[in-house]
Amino acid sequence: MAGLINTLALAADQNYQCGNGIITFEGILPNIVSMVVTLIQVGVPLLLIIFGMIDLGKAVMQQKDDDIKKGQQTFFKRLLAAALVFFVVAIAKLVFGIVGVNSDYMNCVDCFISADESSCSAS
Repeated sequence: MAGLINTLALAADQNYQCGNGIITFEGILPNIVSMVVTLIQVGVPLLLIIFGMIDLGKAVMQQKDDDIKKGQQTFFKRLLAAALVFFVVAIAKLVFGIVGVNSDYMNCVDCFISADESSCSAS
């Protein structure tokens, strides 16, 4: 966990701006948001797949066709949910891009999701 915090580019004690000065904030805020998004994108799909495999394993051990089919359905539903959770940030950016949200606001979203200095400017 400490390695993840060290790889983030923004200085925690410095003030930053995004979107041509729309929002001013301390560097720790985008670091925290970026870390939470990364943990959600990795942890939730992993847990959904593990729980799906456990459900499918239980159904196979019972050796009943109905339970196996239910286990397969549950596994595929969880697999789909895991894929959606993993790609939710990319899907949201795509939708906002299609809708035509102001690029200044998208700059702020990029700043908080990626927590790098290319999207955030020091103030």
